[in-house]
Amino acid sequence: MERTRIEHERSFPRITLPCPRGQRPVEVALIAQLDPGAGDALAASASQRQRLHPAHHDALDEPSALLSPPDFARNDPTSLFSFSVGPQGHPFHRHAGHRVFTAISGSGGARLRFSTATLSEMEADPAAFLRTLQHVDVPADCMFTVRFDGGTWHQFQPLRNDRRHPALFALSCHPDELGGLADGPVRDGAASGQATLASLTEVLPPAVTARLAAAERAAWPVPTTTLAFHAAPYSWQQRSCASLRSFAGRLRRRIARPSLLGFVGHRASLPPVQRRHALPEGSLLQPQLDGRHHLQDCASVRLDSGCLQPRTPTAILASLLQAFVEHPPASVGGLMQLRNLLVRPLGLRTARLGCPVSSLANQDTPEWFLQRFPVLAQQHDGQSAQVILGADDRHLRFRSCVCVRIEADGVIEVSLSTRVQCRNAFGHAYMAVVDPVHRHFVGPQLLSAALGELLVPDSVRAAAAPN
Repeated sequence: MERTRIEHERSFPRITLPCPRGQRPVEVALIAQLDPGAGDALAASASQRQRLHPAHHDALDEPSALLSPPDFARNDPTSLFSFSVGPQGHPFHRHAGHRVFTAISGSGGARLRFSTATLSEMEADPAAFLRTLQHVDVPADCMFTVRFDGGTWHQFQPLRNDRRHPALFALSCHPDELGGLADGPVRDGAASGQATLASLTEVLPPAVTARLAAAERAAWPVPTTTLAFHAAPYSWQQRSCASLRSFAGRLRRRIARPSLLGFVGHRASLPPVQRRHALPEGSLLQPQLDGRHHLQDCASVRLDSGCLQPRTPTAILASLLQAFVEHPPASVGGLMQLRNLLVRPLGLRTARLGCPVSSLANQDTPEWFLQRFPVLAQQHDGQSAQVILGADDRHLRFRSCVCVRIEADGVIEVSLSTRVQCRNAFGHAYMAVVDPVHRHFVGPQLLSAALGELLVPDSVRAAAAPN
């Protein structure tokens, strides 16, 4: 006759499974209960992202990704993996090193199976595996933690065995990636940071697997501990809650539209943009428009050499031009849309980009900078790189020079200079309105936004600074 003993727990419901031979016991603790159906939804979304990770690996019914490899050069042997276990579960296996992981169970719950039998014990008697076999049942949509010693056999399955719910999605910390590994290819791979969960895994011997399958068909009784929140295990409330969460998980997967968008925001310190009338020394803009112009301005920034990710003038200029095209400031884009709307009835040229760099969208050009960017003229050497942009319209002609110069002390000067030649009275009237906005806002904003895409984040610079 079975008897059930219920223990009340006001903190984290947990269980410790003792292990023989002085090994660290298996520890399982519930942390939090999520909303109904959240486990399935989270597992589906996180598994999609895991598949797109550069270090994704799919083997042994346990897709995984190496999120952070060990750094043995800095005496840090730890590594971090993500892994998922689907509706089919995965085979019994073990690892040489210790494991600590945090997981979210699917909306059908999860069954964690552990056995501490050794290979020598199983070779002498395959039933030794069954005698040390224990189950821990985790409720649906639950965050929980697991910790066990190296050499512990384990298997994870959905608790609700209807093939409709994943077992779990987890983040696993390996305290010592080389722990317990013998010399050989597996250890060499781990030492080089190329280990996968499959390469660190030893599956249960076939003879023991067959013995386990026979015991399951015969309904071999296995000691089982059930952890739960809110409702006592085996109660009608707990069973009703499990059914509700199973339905919610299936429903959420049907109606959810998972998004793989993700963002990383960096802040970087940019010195103020300086506005001036004179052109930088040696500017290619000097001979443009036959030396006859009506308006001229220049926006420039001086930066330390470690502030920009590209290092050479040519590479910096190429990245800057790319940023002008791909990351124009929204404020300037809004002004250009308003300007296009007003001048289109007059038959004037329209452009998506701000006028100083708008010709980057023009494919009809005499020259190409690095065979990528349309320019009117270019010049580059080991210390500087500059290009001329521009276009002619019915009312004016404009030319712009984007220049990158590395000075003798390593300081980098980046400038955006513009020169305008009015062709008629309307051009003069047009520039009387536009010039203050261009001089004080458009030019500086374009330069600042583009440089912001090239700057090394403050956090990275601080980490790289010598102590």
